[in-house]
Amino acid sequence: MIRVLVVDDSGFMRMALRRIIEADGDLKVVGEAADGEAALEQAAKLRPDVIAMDVEMPKLDGLEATRRIMALPDPPAVLMVSHHTSDGSATALAALDRGAVDYLCKDGDLGGVDLSMLDRELRGRLRHWAGQRAAVRPAARGAAPVRVVRAAGGCDVVVLGASTGGPDALAAFLSAAGRLPVPCVVAQHMPAELAPDLAQHLARLSGVPVGVGRAGQRLMSGEVTVIPGGTDGHLARGAGVEGGLVLRLAVGAAAVHPSVDLLFQSAALVAERALGVVLTGMGRDGLLGARAMQDRGMPVLAQTVASCVVGGMPGSVIEAGLAIETADPAGLGRRVAALVREKVA
Repeated sequence: MIRVLVVDDSGFMRMALRRIIEADGDLKVVGEAADGEAALEQAAKLRPDVIAMDVEMPKLDGLEATRRIMALPDPPAVLMVSHHTSDGSATALAALDRGAVDYLCKDGDLGGVDLSMLDRELRGRLRHWAGQRAAVRPAARGAAPVRVVRAAGGCDVVVLGASTGGPDALAAFLSAAGRLPVPCVVAQHMPAELAPDLAQHLARLSGVPVGVGRAGQRLMSGEVTVIPGGTDGHLARGAGVEGGLVLRLAVGAAAVHPSVDLLFQSAALVAERALGVVLTGMGRDGLLGARAMQDRGMPVLAQTVASCVVGGMPGSVIEAGLAIETADPAGLGRRVAALVREKVA
């Protein structure tokens, strides 16, 4: 049974969400809260698997409540359900930054609450993120240190994967790395239409050129390409361009998009010497891709679990012995910049 906490300042919405969530019998609403402070207390007391969280509430809003909930031991997955979290909105991006794994917008075509959409979408997303949370628990803070190995050979592309808490981690990484002399491709779990806002956010904070990927786009040195939300990106060799890499877009079979595994696996297949970085995120996406890169002798670095909003993704890579080095996002950025520049100098 999947345990759900419902947080909304509207009594009607709490009742409606409870009925929608419990309709199939495999999800159980174990608690309700009408504001962010109560949500934090309930999350610590009830230890739900997943939370359906509103944004605009008294005492403490949903964004700040999410940030604080993510600091709890073994935190639940938080799905924002709000009028303010439409695709491409600044609030949606802020929610992902604070640690939310996904979002749904309540609005219908006429501006009211679209209960039929919530009935179609909400249960499936709650099941998915509860499963991702259960797939791997955060790695122990006292895990044995990872052996540092120097990456040998050249580097022609850097591939990055992130999910929960990724926007801030990516910004810190890119700011520290600066403009790299190779292309950089980002797979950040996000719904469709959010990529333009994320690209602008990263470019503004890092000072590095960041754009949204297009099908067939040639990847250029010094530029960061964000794979569009809701789809998957993989690398391929461009016809007629010696040594050139291009981006292909298609929705794969992975449960989350853009898939870090698919991006990393394609890099392992077609790049001369890719370098992978796994940042904060819930679940295990990136583990199979990191293993594929290691099998080709390509280095993978991972964010330290202690510095993550949620440490599942990098923690799974670290525990599998696939990360040659670990650091916080800024430390990873500086290290990648040094490795890449050493190899192309």
